[in-house]
Amino acid sequence: MDLRAILMGLTFALMWSSAFTSARIIVADASPLFSLALRFLVSGVIGVMIARAMGQSWRLSPSQWKATILFGICQNALYLGLNFVAMQWIEASLAAIIASTMPLLVALASVVLFRERIRPLGALGLLAGVAGVALIMTPRISAGVDLMGIGLCGLGVVALTAATLALRGATSGGNFMMVVGLQMLIGSAVLFPAAIAFETIHVTLTWPLVFAFAYTTLVPGLAATLIWVLLLNRIGAIRAATFHFLNPVFGVAVASLLLGENLGRLDVVGVCVVTFGILAVQLSRQPAASVVPAATGAR
Repeated sequence: MDLRAILMGLTFALMWSSAFTSARIIVADASPLFSLALRFLVSGVIGVMIARAMGQSWRLSPSQWKATILFGICQNALYLGLNFVAMQWIEASLAAIIASTMPLLVALASVVLFRERIRPLGALGLLAGVAGVALIMTPRISAGVDLMGIGLCGLGVVALTAATLALRGATSGGNFMMVVGLQMLIGSAVLFPAAIAFETIHVTLTWPLVFAFAYTTLVPGLAATLIWVLLLNRIGAIRAATFHFLNPVFGVAVASLLLGENLGRLDVVGVCVVTFGILAVQLSRQPAASVVPAATGAR
């Protein structure tokens, strides 16, 4: 893995993790599904315009279209939609921790669905991930945390897992910015009817809402997604997923810094254990350097 890929991965992880905090700010002053649908509409239009200015075409390959549609529905409509709704009731740090288990679910799905063999380090990582989540969840459930919010985040991370597996087909054939813009427009198209059907749309215009909406639209929404797609194309899904081990740390740190969310000792220990579990799982899935050079592109 070269220096540029490492910097891309670190930047993506920080941007991605900060989205939970900005989302928490947004849902305090606006209905979640409507605000998310509007965010995807703005991000999608900007993304497509940039792609056209770069000379990219929306004539994607069939595999790209399939993956882009699935990604738009699974990540944007389901994963982020469920998380936005859930963060009306739970803290941003908790949502970030739940979402960070995605690499563990990807590894588990690879073993169960695709019969991939798992190395001892990977098995240890899966066990550590489960233990870390248990350390974080047990005292919170005992203290009366909203179970509906946790359940929605859980469903969301399952959808994100499916989106991650689906995105493999969208990383070949170029047109990366167009892929980013189109999958956001797909998410917007799904979320607007859901907002009309399931929520009373309201917006209280405040400066925190304006800043948070602009930030989440341009940074986690547009820039982070583009960096992720480029990173997948540069180093492949297995190596790129390694950077997700930073998400629980970054997500909790940003929420604590900007929102003042308190963390207990068990939370800190649990985050560290989950982080170790994610890293162990991803390292166990790394191909040998002698077989697959670090500069190899997406598969």
